[in-house]
Amino acid sequence: MSSQIKTAEAPPGIEGQGFFATTLDSVVGLARKNSIWPLPFATSCCGIEFMATMASHYDLARFGSERLSFTPRQADLLMVMGTIAKKMGPVLRQVYEQMAEPRWVIAVGACASSGGIFDTYSVLQGIDRVIPVDVYVPGCPPRPEQIIDGVMRIQDLIGKESIRRRNSPEYLKLMEEYMIK
Repeated sequence: MSSQIKTAEAPPGIEGQGFFATTLDSVVGLARKNSIWPLPFATSCCGIEFMATMASHYDLARFGSERLSFTPRQADLLMVMGTIAKKMGPVLRQVYEQMAEPRWVIAVGACASSGGIFDTYSVLQGIDRVIPVDVYVPGCPPRPEQIIDGVMRIQDLIGKESIRRRNSPEYLKLMEEYMIK
């Protein structure tokens, strides 16, 4: 029975009798990637697929995303799912800005990624026009397996990210391009 239990791989380091030493980036990355607090921002059919992803059959909780947060102040992963109207753009941006650093964004589905089939004046043609996106999940709507793959890609990104990345000139320039302080 114990052979079926999977544990997180220890970061590379120096091991000895009664101690383990590694870098701070590795330890923080390991902790962050296995304790993501997602904020679902669902507006249409992709939200239904996300509900299936959280249900017992697919169980997103086994990837460290057990606790959904419906307040941006307690979330670090914004999952935007579905069609975003241009009137919702400022609201989405405000939700993003209220999240504490570090924060990540997944655009789930064709509508959040590119406007989908709705090439109209009222639909935002991709949320990356108002906030930066880390991972795009394709599909209309995407299957739960695709959403899980997107979360796993975010976990890889989080695990390898330096704790100093948010202070880097590249990141500050990106935030300046989006006019985010």
